Amino acid sequence: MSQVAAMRLQNGGCEVRLRSSRCYGLLAAGWAVAFAGLHFFWALGGEVGLDVSSGDRLASERPAWFVVGGLWGVGILCLVGAAVALGLRRRGVHGRRWRALRWLGVAISVLLLTRGLLVEVLLIAGASAVGEISAAQKFWTLALWNPWFILGGLVFGLAARSFGKGMAGRTPERRSHSLTR
Repeated sequence: MSQVAAMRLQNGGCEVRLRSSRCYGLLAAGWAVAFAGLHFFWALGGEVGLDVSSGDRLASERPAWFVVGGLWGVGILCLVGAAVALGLRRRGVHGRRWRALRWLGVAISVLLLTRGLLVEVLLIAGASAVGEISAAQKFWTLALWNPWFILGGLVFGLAARSFGKGMAGRTPERRSHSLTR
């Protein structure tokens, strides 16, 4: 087996092998699509969870800047992140495109981890920089939203880290053969 760990998934007796970067890329894309879906749900008028995510005032008033930028905009950015994650699944990407995809994956990972960990630490420390938030909002931010950001950061980081591994040092014939598996 190559440097890249392979996962085996059983599907009705049929074995499918996925390289780790492909698996991590799928997980990161799924994370981003789920997060985009939630933001689109809220942008279309859904209310479940919005108050404990953004606060009572924004959830009840829904100013236009918040709906356009904070809901539709974030949802679209999440879909862009999903496209990057799917790009991190690809094989045979070389040169500038490889570096750009990898750095985008790393940047998304750093952004999500920083946001999740920083807000978690600020809330736990009771820092005044967080502002006034309800007890319910603090609980759900600590228990659900920040761990969700941290999970997203981890899967994007793993996808970026493993992107292209196992391809270096292979001859073109072996590369094309591994792509058809």
